[in-house]
Amino acid sequence: MHSYMKKRKSRLVRFIVFLFTLILISVTLIGFTANKEEKSRALSAIPTAIPTKQEALEEQPERVYKIVIDAGHGGKDPGAEGASGQREKYFTLSLSQKVYELLKQENMFEPHLTRTDDTFIELDERPDIANQMKADVLLSIHANTFKDENVGGIETFYRFDDNIELAQTMHNHVVKAMGFRDRGIRYEELKVLSLSKVPAILLEVGYLTNPAEEAVLLGEDGQDRAAQAIVDGLKQYFENNPEEAIIQS
Repeated sequence: MHSYMKKRKSRLVRFIVFLFTLILISVTLIGFTANKEEKSRALSAIPTAIPTKQEALEEQPERVYKIVIDAGHGGKDPGAEGASGQREKYFTLSLSQKVYELLKQENMFEPHLTRTDDTFIELDERPDIANQMKADVLLSIHANTFKDENVGGIETFYRFDDNIELAQTMHNHVVKAMGFRDRGIRYEELKVLSLSKVPAILLEVGYLTNPAEEAVLLGEDGQDRAAQAIVDGLKQYFENNPEEAIIQS
């Protein structure tokens, strides 16, 4: 009887040891699994790769350039009288509207017009429109005049030295598209340029008093070419000067 009780006690001890060991192993496995899952979640939160410079640029908000297109003259100010008697204010409005429509088709531009009809706007109000909206460019569109009908060509005016690159880029595109004489870019203290706090130039696209140039300037094809050249010039300028962009929220 004593021997039997001794064996029974021994089996009970072994069973208790076995049970304790089993519990210990279970607790250890549960802890290991939980720790593994926690590490897995932590690792998943870490980026798998650092974005390249190009990828980072592509993830930035789209850059939009505000362009204010100023159709010269208007209303009581008719501007130059062409060889055919056509007035400059109608030409500048027509071309400005074509430029506006082309810019609207480009995601990189937000165009604005200083006038949309035959309205007179004071000279100081035109740059103020661009200043108020913090535009990237103020572009004033004109056509030239001279008493000698044989005089022709394209001129572009700037006021401040930091606008020279804009003037030259735009000028080159318009001259190439129109095929008129290149009269160069020039410094001029014009009011619309002097009062502008944003990059500003004035384009004289050709001479209305030159019969050959007037025919092109007033024609649909000529205006289409001029408008496209202006848009292409703006695109090249901002591709070369991306830091000029305004990132819209």
